[in-house]
Amino acid sequence: MTRKQRRLVLIGGSLTVLAVAVALMLNAFSDSIVFFNSPSDVMERHVEPGTRIRLGGLVKTGSLVRADGLRIRFEVTDGKNEIPVTYHGVVPDLFREGQGVVAEGELDSSGTFVADTILAKHDATYMPKEVVDALKKSGHWKDDYAARAALPVSGAEK
Repeated sequence: MTRKQRRLVLIGGSLTVLAVAVALMLNAFSDSIVFFNSPSDVMERHVEPGTRIRLGGLVKTGSLVRADGLRIRFEVTDGKNEIPVTYHGVVPDLFREGQGVVAEGELDSSGTFVADTILAKHDATYMPKEVVDALKKSGHWKDDYAARAALPVSGAEK
């Protein structure tokens, strides 16, 4: 083999190894990415019972029911559709009706979302893009969300 052929084989082999490494990294990332689904997305896609998903939206006003112990029931809405949610455990301090929420878990056969993790959002600044888009599409987005996001954090300037 000439020097030129050896160099081309070395470059080609290096590119192949690099391509395989990038493909393995992308595959690993795709397994750990969890997307947010609005109630309308869940209804439209007909998510199968037992499928693990993240459900995002607002806690529907008047739907929060605290049962015995740490068990709660509520509905997550995006303005068009609602999905009933059950959860057993301690909820975040910011969790309340009318507030943004992300629940991780799975649908049961009756269409109720059984959550094993609840994440409360304190304002739209930190709301997932998919939830914001769903709220805008349903007409429940408030323009003052964007104005509040632009305000400086108290105590930040010195």
